Amino acid sequence: MIGVMLLPPRPGSRPTTTPTNPHTQLDQQPGGPEQRDLLAAAVFALPGVVERPSLISVPGARALWLAEGAAGPPEAFLVGNEFAHLHPGPDLSLHAMLPPALAVEAVDAGWAEQHPVARRGLIPANAVMLYAPRDDAEREVVEELVRASLAFARGDSP
Repeated sequence: MIGVMLLPPRPGSRPTTTPTNPHTQLDQQPGGPEQRDLLAAAVFALPGVVERPSLISVPGARALWLAEGAAGPPEAFLVGNEFAHLHPGPDLSLHAMLPPALAVEAVDAGWAEQHPVARRGLIPANAVMLYAPRDDAEREVVEELVRASLAFARGDSP
């Protein structure tokens, strides 16, 4: 699992995003759906993860739910047992609940930004947008961040 201070910096500038709900990534999307399809295949194959429509995101968002074993704290979940979701195109970003220290690290390294509703203090501060991966190397980092979100939801991480 990724620990604090181990994330490489994300290359380039941050993407443009909307400042309110729906929180959407507006540019720097991958050239086609391949990266999102590869990411979706990897994260929905994680043990104990069930795909469901998101209860909190835009129509078409694909949520990652724990089938069982939700032993993490309340701030590990968006709603119910949903700990992350992938947005439908053209926005191919994700929202996830990361362990708090990792959320700060991911933002600092340029992989994420805090959800605008979290900035207002209405949801936990560790709610972040993970930017859409543009290539294989970025996808690997995003997959690792989703695995950390899963571990947090299970109560397996600090």
